[in-house]
Amino acid sequence: MTDCSERRPGSQRVTQEVLADHLDLAQIGDLETDIARNFSTSCVLLTTYGTFRGHEGVRRAAKLLDEQIGRTRYEYRTALTEGEVGFLEWTAKGKQVQIDDGADSYFIRSGVIEIMTIHYTLREQLPETGSR
Repeated sequence: MTDCSERRPGSQRVTQEVLADHLDLAQIGDLETDIARNFSTSCVLLTTYGTFRGHEGVRRAAKLLDEQIGRTRYEYRTALTEGEVGFLEWTAKGKQVQIDDGADSYFIRSGVIEIMTIHYTLREQLPETGSR
């Protein structure tokens, strides 16, 4: 997506840059860089599985997803931004479960994610059928 790692001091990233950087880092599993660069220290995540606050909350939410589906690649289907708001539609496939309805929304201000909503449903992976 976009390389946002090099910034001039005092420069402010726009919503699209923050979201792109977050998605790139999530795809490679670099949680600590993602937290440091893209999340406010007072961020709030409202999710299907509860409310998570601050950087420790981001870590807990990420750990929960990792425990549920394992390390996997995400498919980003729709990524939109408008002003300070972002939206992501995504899917993921683990060894035993899959997610077909991932939907996240973001409120990004002053170059960091302040509020994020996360919704997804875990579905048992159906065995692939071969042709007969």
